Formats: sequence, structure tokens, C-alpha cells
Amino acid sequence: MVQIGTGGFLNPQKIVNEIGIIDDGMKIADFGSGNGYFSLPLAKKVGDGGKVFALDVLDESLEAISSQKRIQGIENIETKKCNLELEKGSKLLEKSFDIVWIANLLFQTEKDEVVIMEAKRILKPKGRLVFIDWKPGVSLGPQGGRVSPDDVKKLIENEGFFLERNFSTDSYHFGLIFKKND
Repeated sequence: MVQIGTGGFLNPQKIVNEIGIIDDGMKIADFGSGNGYFSLPLAKKVGDGGKVFALDVLDESLEAISSQKRIQGIENIETKKCNLELEKGSKLLEKSFDIVWIANLLFQTEKDEVVIMEAKRILKPKGRLVFIDWKPGVSLGPQGGRVSPDDVKKLIENEGFFLERNFSTDSYHFGLIFKKND
């Protein structure tokens, strides 16, 4: 099934359902949420007792999420305009999230370390960072700024995480799950 807005590549609902780390009642921050491709399925997965914070720098993206959550009757998403390339840019409470979700974001940023430090800051001890991005060398999708899985691993491990495992996405992306050390 082709998901609207994904170009038929990533299937967010399938990834969210099959990743195996998301439970009812969790708090998840979706960094660089875009139009909510992952925020909406994540909100459904965490249920009424959970909460998803969709964070983006673009008003249009956050407005699209707000529209979709009204249409779909989803009440557990909060949209927040922020710049994740600034220190404490999410404006979220320290050590308050179970998962930080980063999908197709780092190829667009210039301050990758600041984004990862912010994820670490808001994650609870033993919290997880889910990372999805374009594979280098694939001719589809944006070409500039792509990061290799090895470079991502080094970047995130340097900030106090360890790689828990890889996971399957599609032919064009890679997926990694990291766990916060403390």
C-alpha cells in the first residue's frame, strides 16, 4: 500500500507497528516532524495515555499535522515550532521522553551534534533514539548532506548512546535504534 506523501518509499505505519519498542502511554518527540508522516502513526500507537510532540521549524508542516489530527480525531499530538539546531531548541523538559524519533532530518541540518545533544537532553535514562535517513549512494531522494550509517553511529555514540540494533525500512533508507547510556 502506498502511503500518501511518502512517494511509496517508507511506510510509517508499518515501521511504527513493527519496530517493537513503542508501548501504550509513552511520550515521543518527533524531531523534524514535517507533515506528520511518523507523528500521526506514533500517536495512534501510544494510545490515549501517550503523547507525541511534533517538532518542526516550518509553520506549514505543523499546520498540516494539526489539520490531519482533527480529520483523524487524534488528540494526543502537540505541535511545536522550534529550531533544533539551537541549544535547548526543542524547549521540552529535560529527561521527560521515552523516545526521540529522527527521520530524514540530518541531511537538512548544519549542526547535527546540537540536534543529537538535544535528543539526549530530553530523553529519560535508558531512553531510545530512533534514527531513519536516506542511504548514501541511492539515486532517489535528496542528494546533498546525506550521512552514512557509520557516521551516524559515531555521531550518536559520541553523545552517550549505544547502538541497540538496526531495523528494516525500505530499499532507500536505513534505520537504527540507539539507547541512552544513563
